[in-house]
Amino acid sequence: MQLMRLGPAGQEKPAVRVDDNTYIDVSDIVPDFDEQFFADGGPSLLTDVVAERRRAGTTKPFAGQRIGAPIARPHQILCIGLNYSDHAAETGQAVPDEPIVFNKAPNTLVGPNDTVLIPRGSTKPDWEVELGIVVGRRCRYLADEQEAAAAIAGYVLVNDVSERAFQMERGGQWVKGKSAETFNPCGPYLVTPDEIEDVSKLDMWLHVNGVRRQTGSTATMLFGVAYLVHYLSQFMVLEPGDLINTGTPPGVGMGFNPPIWLRAGDVMELGIEHLGSQRQAVEAAP
Repeated sequence: MQLMRLGPAGQEKPAVRVDDNTYIDVSDIVPDFDEQFFADGGPSLLTDVVAERRRAGTTKPFAGQRIGAPIARPHQILCIGLNYSDHAAETGQAVPDEPIVFNKAPNTLVGPNDTVLIPRGSTKPDWEVELGIVVGRRCRYLADEQEAAAAIAGYVLVNDVSERAFQMERGGQWVKGKSAETFNPCGPYLVTPDEIEDVSKLDMWLHVNGVRRQTGSTATMLFGVAYLVHYLSQFMVLEPGDLINTGTPPGVGMGFNPPIWLRAGDVMELGIEHLGSQRQAVEAAP
């Protein structure tokens, strides 16, 4: 199943994607794809009604509607740093023995095609195509990776937009370089695990102004998705609907010599196999 949220920012309605042109409206069944939805059973709540509406042909055209993030604002957005061996190499940093964990403000979440704003005072804004995990139930001290895998509601495409000067040069707290408004485009849809044969073998890419900057695969992740969910649950409680950004492959702006930074007027386009694509115009924050 592929979950979407459609409509103006702050007024999105839940839907299930049928294909590139049509969707099934489920806003009469669930109010939103939020913490309560996932806690109550998540996509399984929609299985019967979606099947019935598919048979009946009860679909609607997208017709140019805005696509929002496929999940409502989560309780928390957690991120994993240097989780790709080839990305660690390009930054000149050692491969970590344990996952590097940091967070982004939950209000960074925006739709996949929404404008990305460069914050005031920014000098080194950067891009990061990433696989996102959406947590399906409350997770506390999970016993093993099998239990962790069962707690995953689905996967999403995210752009972990970063401001490297804020991240690296302003006191060592990564969250300052990760939490500006619009810094977490997400979507276009959440894909449930049953629709992805092997999440550890997904191709990834990102373009800036039509030039390929990132080419990678989840195959080079150091810590896999089930490992990360299990690991994080040993340190904190994960709530239903929480988002975990799992790291980026090589090709980020800071990895070039000289570095390449985003500027107002740039356009980012990115995608992950089976998870769709995004397109963001870049503007200066007013």
